[in-house]
Amino acid sequence: MTSTQLHLWQGEFVDDEEAGRRLASLADLAGRVLARPLPTDVVLGACETIATALADPADPLRARLAAHLAADDADATLGELAAALARPALERKLRRELGGPRPERLTRPDARQTVYEAWAPVGLLTHVAPGNAAAVAPLSVVEGLLAGNVNVLKTSGSDTALALDLLAALGTADPSGLIAERVIALRFPSSREQWLRALCEHADAVAVWGGDDAVAAISRLAPPGCRVVEWGHRISFAYLTRDAAADDTVLDALARDVCRFEQQACSSPQIVYLDTEEDAEVFAFADRFAERLAKVSDAHPAPPVGTAERAEVTTTELVARLEGHLGLTKVIAAEDGSWRVLADVRPAPAASPLHRSVLVKPLPRHALTGTLRPMRRYLQTAAIGGGRADVAELSRAVFAAGVTRVTPVGGMLDGYAGEPHDGVYALQRYSRRVGVRVEDPEFRAVPCLDDLVAPPVLPPAPTGPLLGKAGVQRALETLDAEHAHLYFRSGGTTGAPALSVFTCDDYDNQMRAAALGLIAAGFDPARDRAANLFFCGGMYGSFISFFSILERLNATQIPMAAGPDHAVVAEALVAYRADTVFGMPSYLWQLFHAEGERLRAYGGVRKVFYGGEHFTAEQRRVLTEEFGVEVIRSAAYGSTDLGPLGYQCEAAEGSVHHVLTDLHTLEVLDRHEDRPVPPGEPGRLVFTSRARSGQRLERYEIGDLGREVAGRCPCGSRTPRLELLGRYGDVVRVGTYFFNYRRFVTAAQERLGYHGEVQLLLDAGGGGERLTVRLDERYAADVSAAREAFTGDMEELAAAEAEGLLAFEVVTAGVDAFERTATSGKLRTVVDRR
Repeated sequence: MTSTQLHLWQGEFVDDEEAGRRLASLADLAGRVLARPLPTDVVLGACETIATALADPADPLRARLAAHLAADDADATLGELAAALARPALERKLRRELGGPRPERLTRPDARQTVYEAWAPVGLLTHVAPGNAAAVAPLSVVEGLLAGNVNVLKTSGSDTALALDLLAALGTADPSGLIAERVIALRFPSSREQWLRALCEHADAVAVWGGDDAVAAISRLAPPGCRVVEWGHRISFAYLTRDAAADDTVLDALARDVCRFEQQACSSPQIVYLDTEEDAEVFAFADRFAERLAKVSDAHPAPPVGTAERAEVTTTELVARLEGHLGLTKVIAAEDGSWRVLADVRPAPAASPLHRSVLVKPLPRHALTGTLRPMRRYLQTAAIGGGRADVAELSRAVFAAGVTRVTPVGGMLDGYAGEPHDGVYALQRYSRRVGVRVEDPEFRAVPCLDDLVAPPVLPPAPTGPLLGKAGVQRALETLDAEHAHLYFRSGGTTGAPALSVFTCDDYDNQMRAAALGLIAAGFDPARDRAANLFFCGGMYGSFISFFSILERLNATQIPMAAGPDHAVVAEALVAYRADTVFGMPSYLWQLFHAEGERLRAYGGVRKVFYGGEHFTAEQRRVLTEEFGVEVIRSAAYGSTDLGPLGYQCEAAEGSVHHVLTDLHTLEVLDRHEDRPVPPGEPGRLVFTSRARSGQRLERYEIGDLGREVAGRCPCGSRTPRLELLGRYGDVVRVGTYFFNYRRFVTAAQERLGYHGEVQLLLDAGGGGERLTVRLDERYAADVSAAREAFTGDMEELAAAEAEGLLAFEVVTAGVDAFERTATSGKLRTVVDRR
């Protein structure tokens, strides 16, 4: 007979008959689905959507799930789910357990070697969930999804549809469909052994909650080689020194641990151990603790106890009363039976009947490990009450006995994001560590093998309003201190310096992503000797960031920083055999010319990686032909606000960069309207940072113009590319005409063969506005020829001057006269003094 009970199968609710039919093809289904990787970013995005809904009392999903729970449990359970599914909590879990937010990607754990490693799914993962903890079942499946597995959940036939409805909503929150196809959730009793066998016989791993009998039953059904992940029943206890046992505040905290969840959690205290060998102390403590437990219990009335549970409690209490005649025990219990303290002079651990039933036993610290070790398979949490030295000493003793976590008294049921469970990390138990070793030199510039296979699967871009620099600065005023670890200021090239704030984890993620991009750009950590010549100080981030990037690459680096004494810098490059330099083009250009004779004689600088600005074509020619530089490439495309945004590869030309899709989503919007441009058309670059746990930057208008580059890159990477086309500030209005700074640079190069810096100066005069082009006197000897080059190339410039709308002149000056930002040393391309 077909039951009306529904099951969830890959996003679709089905009945018993349909679920039974599909179970026969479970193995084939797993093979098909596992062939399509599940990026963790997809799971994080969907979980964040659900967490936001659960935290909103007015959200329909929250109301629908609350209907599956008892009224007095709904808020706590849904709050627990919302906190566990929040993106920051899951990102921390990924970092703690699998080393980073994208553990599924085949990257190089040691950048000096062409060896690639990743965490791969174990495969088909079956979850046999408990019936006494509503949040466990869906959260276990989420852990399986984070590891990329196909997940089959078995809940009790008497359970509500909470887990199924939550997992269905999670699949709906993922437009890619990758989550839904990896989730099957069935509700049926364990007595239906045919179904249970079908879930286990093709499983690569089974996660099972329950006692020894339940674990043994599932182990018998699991095929050879199947990984059985046991989350069995556990015993937890408190251990008190004499001083702690005499402190009423400690006892009150312990009583609260006893009353929370009626000791149903594995971390609930079942036993209180005292650091003593005296029976009298045990009995005296039991009397005092009973007084504290009574007060706490009265303040938090116990819920009704079922018949079977009440029978077990009564039996345990009666046996203890009988043993009291032998001087072994003492029982203090509430008249209404709501709580009981069972003092026992025998130190051997034993299970409590729960429901506010606490054993009190003696256990001197010298005998602690030996006494508890026979129960090591079942021990979990120990709350230690004592001084600092006591906590340190006793923690080692209980760990040796088998305990996996130590907490303060009163905090046994509390945890922290990323905490291991029962002494292991769940995500590692649900994953396999895999590796690829290659020896072909062509792989030296391949940071990630996955990028060679398919374009990344990205969540859709947000649809909210655009965010500008002013909005970012306003948001910092209310940013929580826990999200503000690192402070940086921008160079202020286009305005007043702006503040940016990062968490340490965010910064680490960004530096690791930028490090992979640097490999693609042709930097070889195993062979190159890098001199970091970016500017340092004043909260400016370039030098610090590239120090971190090179550190994460395990590269050889000489952290000189940009300095005014070019001779000292050049001496260091030669002395330490630096063959690669990092820095701003304007500074590096000055260095090569100020110390040209020494650097030409050295001839050892083979690679130049720059940031913040661009070398002109003529400057590249000089560095290549006169100084023997072989590689001139962008070290990274980024900003102080967002961090690294893109990277160049060995096949990149001009200002083309790959987008760092591990960190950001890119939109290209029309210059005048907030709508996407057709593919390949230029527009405003708008980024959404998906890897910031504190400062959330969504649809941030960075101030750059660019276009998406179609087609597959010759380097083989499938990650999207963009071409930078300058900044909004490159276009200025003078004398009613618009002029683009880039056109002045191009005209100087093509008409004059000029390879110095170009700076525009804008002034307001009594008779009109003035536009001045400042050139480097070393490369522009003829001002008249330069003037003719600009007016000849730009008809509007000549027209504006003829109409008397502006005054135009060209001047030459020494390199020290060019205005630069104080912190970064960048050239201020346009200086508006009007």
